[in-house]
Amino acid sequence: MTQEEVAVKAGIDEFSASARISQYETGKHVPRFEIAVNLARALGVPVEYFYAVEDETAELLLVWFELPMTRRAAALEGLRGMIPGESA
Repeated sequence: MTQEEVAVKAGIDEFSASARISQYETGKHVPRFEIAVNLARALGVPVEYFYAVEDETAELLLVWFELPMTRRAAALEGLRGMIPGESA
């Protein structure tokens, strides 16, 4: 998708869409949380993805988002079992 397509899908006015997305990407402006939620929906990612500091955390969020709800508890239990000193 182009910047304009993403922005329009997120409910941003089409006349300023491309410029606003560009400003978000470069860090010149930060979108309000509500806009971030709409952008996440438009891109099919969890809004938390935009706030992840590390690439691994962002990737983990994408995997989590793709997991069916019925599998999330088992995945969480498995991850907890990987923590030294923790039992699953």
